[in-house]
Amino acid sequence: MAYERVLLVDDEEEFIQTLSERMQARGLTVSTATSGEKAIEIAEEKNFDAIILDLQMPGLNGIETLKLMREKNPDAQIILLTGHATVEKSVEAVKHGAVDFLEKPAEINKLMEIIKEASDRKMMLFEKRAEDDIKKIMKAKGW
Repeated sequence: MAYERVLLVDDEEEFIQTLSERMQARGLTVSTATSGEKAIEIAEEKNFDAIILDLQMPGLNGIETLKLMREKNPDAQIILLTGHATVEKSVEAVKHGAVDFLEKPAEINKLMEIIKEASDRKMMLFEKRAEDDIKKIMKAKGW
């Protein structure tokens, strides 16, 4: 069973509730936010393996939220989800650090696969950073 921690961000409350329940039923720990501003707040307080972010939201849209989240946490694994996909938006999302871009309604098994990949990628980044830190300490100590 998966233990990934996911932040689900979408301004459509019914959608977010249904998708959250489906993800929890598959073993994920899910937090939700209904705005980009709230998502940034939550992401600063908790660590997530993946962040599923709606592209079209009032206030901060998905791209703006993505940029701000990546500034604060360059390792954030952000997956954009949209009902209004265009090639231009997909390219822009990836350019700003999104790890994937899916159209609504996302097929749950595909979404779970992408979340697992994001979680694995985040773990590899963490392990690489820890390894680099150990090497720096050892070199500084002359070991």
